[in-house]
Amino acid sequence: MRIVTLGSLFLFAALVPAPARAQMPSTPARRPPLQEMHDEDGGIRETLESIVITPMAHSPFTATLQTEWVRTLANGGTIAVANQRHIARDSSGRVYQERWLLVPKNGKQESQMSAIQISDPNRHVLFTCMMLDGQHVCHETFYAPSTSTLVKFEGPPTGPLPNDAGDAVHEELGKQQIAGMETVGTRHSTTYNAGVFGNDSAVTVEREYWFSPQLGMNLLSKRSDPRFCTQTFIITEVSISEPEAQLFDLPKGFTVVDHRGKAPGAGH
Repeated sequence: MRIVTLGSLFLFAALVPAPARAQMPSTPARRPPLQEMHDEDGGIRETLESIVITPMAHSPFTATLQTEWVRTLANGGTIAVANQRHIARDSSGRVYQERWLLVPKNGKQESQMSAIQISDPNRHVLFTCMMLDGQHVCHETFYAPSTSTLVKFEGPPTGPLPNDAGDAVHEELGKQQIAGMETVGTRHSTTYNAGVFGNDSAVTVEREYWFSPQLGMNLLSKRSDPRFCTQTFIITEVSISEPEAQLFDLPKGFTVVDHRGKAPGAGH
């Protein structure tokens, strides 16, 4: 819920102590002007889910991650936005990621780098350096995963959903090469019955993953949801050599602001 204050009205005379107020001329009290703030009701907040890069040790790489987000319009047309960004991981499990703005696909608008993120699973810190706000600040927050953290990309098993909500189907898709790496494919299809979330007919949501055992992460991830959009993330141009060490240095001239406080779950 958003609460917007449009301004409070105060009589000037009400702010003056009683003795002084008796000496004031008997003129009408003036009201300060209203402070106007503009906002919109409604709107949809959609979440763009990207590939999870695990802090796996002894498995360095550098790569490019391409993103495409396609939304279907009521008239059958589509709106497609895209970007690509560089990612890397060193042998100690540190992860470097760039964040770039999504721009219309095949359009004339150029994307901009919005942030650089560097996570260190050994120190349990994550630095997010904002590139467009002009403040030159890297925000330091707590990072829970360690190099021993395992990330499982699993959907519901084949069978009915609880409370007669629908059915799920798990499929093994075999193997394929992506960017020169062997991957294992999995598809999860979840069909929701009519009435589950106001839908008047069944709705099927599909998630498809192509997992690289060598890198411990997906190289292709695709989500198709008719309620919102189709999101596709694919890793390209993979190199399994050690990335340059300076890639994990914070940008020059940036100030670090520590937001960690007490780490979650820490004792007293």
